[in-house]
Amino acid sequence: MGWITGHTYVAYGPLSLGMTEVIFEGIPTWPHAGRFWEMIQKHKVTTFYTAPTAIRSLIKLGADLPAKFDLSSLRLLGTVGEPINPEAWMWYHEHIGRGRCPIVDTWWQTETGSNMISPLPGAVPTKPGSCTLPLPGIMAGVVDEAGHDVEKGKGGFLVIKRPFPSQLRTLWGDPERFRKTYFPEELGGKMYLAGDSTHQDDDGYFWIMGRIDDVLNVSGHRLGTMEIESALVANPRVAEAAVVGKPHEVKGEAVMAFVVCKGARPEGEEARKLVSELRDWVGKEIGPIAKPDDIRFGDNLPKTRSGKIMRRLLRAIAKGEEITQDVSTLENPAILEQLKQAVQ
Repeated sequence: MGWITGHTYVAYGPLSLGMTEVIFEGIPTWPHAGRFWEMIQKHKVTTFYTAPTAIRSLIKLGADLPAKFDLSSLRLLGTVGEPINPEAWMWYHEHIGRGRCPIVDTWWQTETGSNMISPLPGAVPTKPGSCTLPLPGIMAGVVDEAGHDVEKGKGGFLVIKRPFPSQLRTLWGDPERFRKTYFPEELGGKMYLAGDSTHQDDDGYFWIMGRIDDVLNVSGHRLGTMEIESALVANPRVAEAAVVGKPHEVKGEAVMAFVVCKGARPEGEEARKLVSELRDWVGKEIGPIAKPDDIRFGDNLPKTRSGKIMRRLLRAIAKGEEITQDVSTLENPAILEQLKQAVQ
């Protein structure tokens, strides 16, 4: 409930419109891996809203599982919390929406108070992996480090250029920090800086590439972690991937990937072969500079109960640091020891 989705779009938003809600608490694989689909069938749910991380977790279990349930009541699918890669989007569309339900991929933040960039179902054509266009009245743009608009197809900072009704007004007791964080002078002091990197295609559609601080500097090349993760997940063997930077005395930073495979976790010779295959795969998809130096395989990734990957824990593993942070919100604390093991 501490996140914006929890109160605005679960508690008072839908209820103020007279909607009936089915709220799920727990993990989607207990007491069995078809829990989501069982609830949709039982309660005739019409709108299903979840996170890309949850979708990718369920892809690992196979498409035959949701096929066992009657999902014909669904008319609309939603996704929130992080960018959704095209492969997960297509799986969601084909196997959950059965090819007939629009997917509303929403971009917004706790600070914005409501959706900012999102397709209007039935009115705005969707593209797998894009949150599409700003909602009416939202003046979003992509700018460089000096606040100038960038060309279509080129990456930059996602900004909102004009005030909007639901925006945050200050930070409690620290208005100066509010101004410096969200309306920095470097961008002219008048644009809301979202903290995400993005680009627009020729149709003006927005493609979120990840957080500005989720950028690796490998031998002077700036690489987005989301870009590498998306390339890994495009491999037919991979269900989920998380990428972080690992200190490197020559490159500055090296790419380290944590991978969850479809089916059983590979070990021994199979794992070594897959590491080589995935490195070559990323090299082909992005370029040799993006090849992961280190790939670790796990049965899962460290996630909160709401499905968020706890990347700070992965960064600690990559740096070889002792994990001293609070892990009480982790759904699966035991996975950390597994991910510390390098492929031998």
